[in-house]
Amino acid sequence: MAIELHGVGKTFGEDVTALRDVSFQVPTGSVCALLGHNGAGKTTVVKILSTLLRPSSGRALVAGYDVARQPAKVRASIGLTGQEAALDGALTGRENLVLFARLRGMRRAEARRRAAELIDQFDMNHAADRRVSTYSGGMRRRIDIAAALVDQPKVLFLDEPTTGLDPRSRRDVWALVSALKAQDITVLLTTQYLEEADVLSDSIVILDGGQIIASGTSDDLKRLLGHSYCEVSPVNPADIPRLFAAVEDIEGAEISYSANAVAVPAPEGVATLVEVLRRVEALGIELHDISLRKPSLDEVFLHLTPGTVTV
Repeated sequence: MAIELHGVGKTFGEDVTALRDVSFQVPTGSVCALLGHNGAGKTTVVKILSTLLRPSSGRALVAGYDVARQPAKVRASIGLTGQEAALDGALTGRENLVLFARLRGMRRAEARRRAAELIDQFDMNHAADRRVSTYSGGMRRRIDIAAALVDQPKVLFLDEPTTGLDPRSRRDVWALVSALKAQDITVLLTTQYLEEADVLSDSIVILDGGQIIASGTSDDLKRLLGHSYCEVSPVNPADIPRLFAAVEDIEGAEISYSANAVAVPAPEGVATLVEVLRRVEALGIELHDISLRKPSLDEVFLHLTPGTVTV
């Protein structure tokens, strides 16, 4: 296992408990997504695993090394990117990579060679010799992740790597993360975007109040709900409030809606769909689409963490 946590707890002073008995494992060469609302303990887990914090109880290992007893060996085995790109805007992308390589102990020629390899790998030749201050958010994130890989780590921690990026830049980062698996690099990813976790992860751990409340693959977690959803999309989005009012008593509070659709839990499958369709027809609302689908990871998260608004 590349990452192991056994009963890890973390307290700050006498009153604040950030983590309680957290235990999970991440196999080598896989991507694990760590999910939870703001303050759930995600960043505390990353800080413990990257030796920035010591656990108050339990044991954590990264690449086979104990984070409390062998912190230097852990740091030699990992790469880390925080929520903000840790780059010098006055330097070029290439100069930043050379700087990070030199800080990791490489000689000048070796550092330049490694920087060139990463620039090719991350498709940044067109901007490598421009100052980072001129980069877009997506370009900065590319160089930031590349900097975390200068010493070819066994484990990479990505703490909300796509926060603030536009959809195209976010998908570019997704492609980079997926490519890391081919290099046998283990990734622990914290994210506020559940679609991101669904697309990238081999396993998911959900934290709430500093405790693990669910874990498994995306499909495992979706099966926890035990039912499908009937999704109804009207031709005119202005009909959403009427549509919601017509079906809200079918399954109660778990019914959700967006700007374009209403999602109704469908424990009875087709029978629920037929009932929804009957009510919609009675209103005379013209539909763009109505279908049965599996629950989304967003719906699983909202079901498991009732009352939370953000992830």
